[in-house]
Amino acid sequence: MKLIEQIFASIILVLIAGCAFNPATNKPDLVLMSEDREISIGKEMHEKLIESTPIYKDPVLTAYVNHVGQKVAAGSDRPDIKYHFTIIDSQDINAFALPGGYIYINRGLLTYLHSEAEMAAVLAHEIGHVTARHAVRQKTAATGASVVSVLSVLVTGSGVVGDVANLYSTAAVKGYGREMELEADRFGAQYMFNAGYDPQAMINVIGLLKDQETFARRRARIEGKKPQTYHGVFASHPRNDLRLQEVVNAAGQLPQENKETKVEYYREKTDGLVYGQNTQQSTKNRYNHKRLGFSLLFPDGWQVENQRSAIVGSAPDKSAKITITVNQRDGNQPADMALRSEFDLRKLEQDEKLNQYRLEGHTGKISPLEKEAADPDRIAVIFYGSRQFVLQGKITSNEDSDSEALDKYDNLFLTSIRSFRPLRQSDIVEEKDIKRLRYVQANEKTTFSSLAKHMEIGEYAEEQLRLLNGYYPRGEPEPGEWIKIIQ
Repeated sequence: MKLIEQIFASIILVLIAGCAFNPATNKPDLVLMSEDREISIGKEMHEKLIESTPIYKDPVLTAYVNHVGQKVAAGSDRPDIKYHFTIIDSQDINAFALPGGYIYINRGLLTYLHSEAEMAAVLAHEIGHVTARHAVRQKTAATGASVVSVLSVLVTGSGVVGDVANLYSTAAVKGYGREMELEADRFGAQYMFNAGYDPQAMINVIGLLKDQETFARRRARIEGKKPQTYHGVFASHPRNDLRLQEVVNAAGQLPQENKETKVEYYREKTDGLVYGQNTQQSTKNRYNHKRLGFSLLFPDGWQVENQRSAIVGSAPDKSAKITITVNQRDGNQPADMALRSEFDLRKLEQDEKLNQYRLEGHTGKISPLEKEAADPDRIAVIFYGSRQFVLQGKITSNEDSDSEALDKYDNLFLTSIRSFRPLRQSDIVEEKDIKRLRYVQANEKTTFSSLAKHMEIGEYAEEQLRLLNGYYPRGEPEPGEWIKIIQ
């Protein structure tokens, strides 16, 4: 038993050494990571993210977001680390933070905010996660659990060390749990106050996000679909959250004349913001890639992201996805051999040749004997010129594992694969076809119903206009009021 006592003593010494004073919480943190390592991990994750995720390229808006973010960060409990603010080119309504000061806000969320103060509220909340070292604290908790598992192995001869490789990304996107989210709110509200912004703007953001949830549930009910569960920023809060109101009030009350909201400035900076799918996505889910010269039809209602290293189409409920990557063709290698080589396979099931639009290819399913959990369900290679396009269809939901559901998704994957073809001149989406956010002043006759008749933004145009302007589910703009429209 002496060896085990030594092991316990060593672990205790490591844990004590890992305690560091956190300036945000005013408490010692049990963390097994230095600040330098935290920043290094954040940098590595950021580099991987920008390789695979579309970044919104508007230098004026990017500079504006960075200016507001830096202003809030300067009044935080960790002002000395370098903060980085990035706009993701996605219509999804979300924001998140990675370790070490890397903060992201989606273009889709910027569309629905109404003022600089509301944008500051979102950024301040994410800065709160960074200053409180939430990602690091969760990593340490997971590592601690692994240490216990190691001891279990040593003492009893059984046990498994948990895999925490995806901890950071999961927490960043889906939140850190109710208590840590509320802690980020408390710090964020204080940082807003320190920067001169009204902390009550945080409550406004909760309201507009809850309106989005209400509409999503109503739409799912009408269409007979499963409602999407929102996991993004502020997701853990109910609409009338008394605990949130308490932490916002505790931040302090600014004199009315000193409260910064900057509605007009925000309006100026976001006028012309792209609305909806990113610029490579055309109507009716036909995806057109001008640079690579191909076109493909995704299933109806799927969201498509033009990422740096891949094109990814996702089902509305995130239950399945289709990924397209491209690389150079290997000489005269046949398509079936190229497909096996791409995935290092000996055998394919339900495989067949593809011959479409004068393009050759091959598709099939990975044999259950070779298939691993991370592998796709349907794969294909299509030759186009000197390139080979690799298409992967994967079911990502464990709920859809019965044979009928598997067949349904496989048919969707095959339909998309067989729709791959060279781009036509008529497919090309011109700049004039991209929808953008614009601001106009209402008059005595302006109603959202009348405006919706002139907006080509889908079946729920009136509801979308109401959500954009903070009038969901009812109400009309006052004469002279600035409102958002889509052109």
